[in-house]
Amino acid sequence: MNKKIHWGIIGTGEIAKKFAAGLSVLSDSELVAVASRATKTADAFGDLFHVAKRHDNYQSLAQDPDVNVVYISTPHSLHKENTLMCLRAGKPVLCEKPFAINAKEATEMIRFARERRLFLMEAMWTRFFPLMARVRELIASGVIGEVRMLMADFGYRSEDQKNWVFDPNYGGGGLLDVGIYPLSLSHWIFGIPNQITSIPHLGSSGVDEQSSAILGYEGGRMALIASAVRTETPQVAYLLGTKGRIHIHSPWWKPQTLTLSVNGRADEVMQIPYQGNGYNYEAAEVARCLREGRTESDTMPLDETLSIMKTMDAIRAQWNLKYPME
Repeated sequence: MNKKIHWGIIGTGEIAKKFAAGLSVLSDSELVAVASRATKTADAFGDLFHVAKRHDNYQSLAQDPDVNVVYISTPHSLHKENTLMCLRAGKPVLCEKPFAINAKEATEMIRFARERRLFLMEAMWTRFFPLMARVRELIASGVIGEVRMLMADFGYRSEDQKNWVFDPNYGGGGLLDVGIYPLSLSHWIFGIPNQITSIPHLGSSGVDEQSSAILGYEGGRMALIASAVRTETPQVAYLLGTKGRIHIHSPWWKPQTLTLSVNGRADEVMQIPYQGNGYNYEAAEVARCLREGRTESDTMPLDETLSIMKTMDAIRAQWNLKYPME
């Protein structure tokens, strides 16, 4: 492994730009290559982030000997194809969420990575924030008792009906775009649900413009989650225990403030700021795993990524929502 981890980015959209900005604060990582399907956009991205190597096709970057690991930030519908392309070229991969369109695709990606013994991780950046580490500590300490209920939402209002989030061909809709955040949180806290009840509003495009779900778990525990691309929501999360609760303040998916409420005690507000723009933490986790010879992250393991995909499949099945590529 090089003294620095050499990154390549496939895709030049807004999330790719945020990830590139996040990389810039890491001393042991460097962005050395970017790929777009057009020379113009690759050059524009390269100029913006001072990237020396610009590729006008994805395959070229996957084959680039100077690249140690690839971050994939293409539309949802291309995640499987792009990930497998990089893995075949021997490159470890950090794939933007959602990991794939469905569990079938995710299974294929995971199986291939494990067969080749290559690192692969879903880029669920929220898990790696310092505040989330504190949440894990608080739960493990038992200070709020047994966590019995979770409530979390992530919704925003888009006025642009031509936006990709309204296009089924790209895996559009609120669930895969932002609903995966509260769903991932519920999987992290409770595991795999044994009951799912969900209601969507499907817009004229056929994708979910807003939805809510109740997930049931052993012992009566439950998660209440909501997502939307046409409705602004508070973007807060509550973990409710038998002795108290944790309130992760808005925007909980990019957290830096929580309130700990314990029965019989005054509320305690904790400010846990993050460095950079937050994307640096998932990149740092990838770098750590690569240096240690790991092929998976303990914080975002592939089995959990797959279980989340299966839960999203089950939710969409209740809605009778299938994407064209399925």
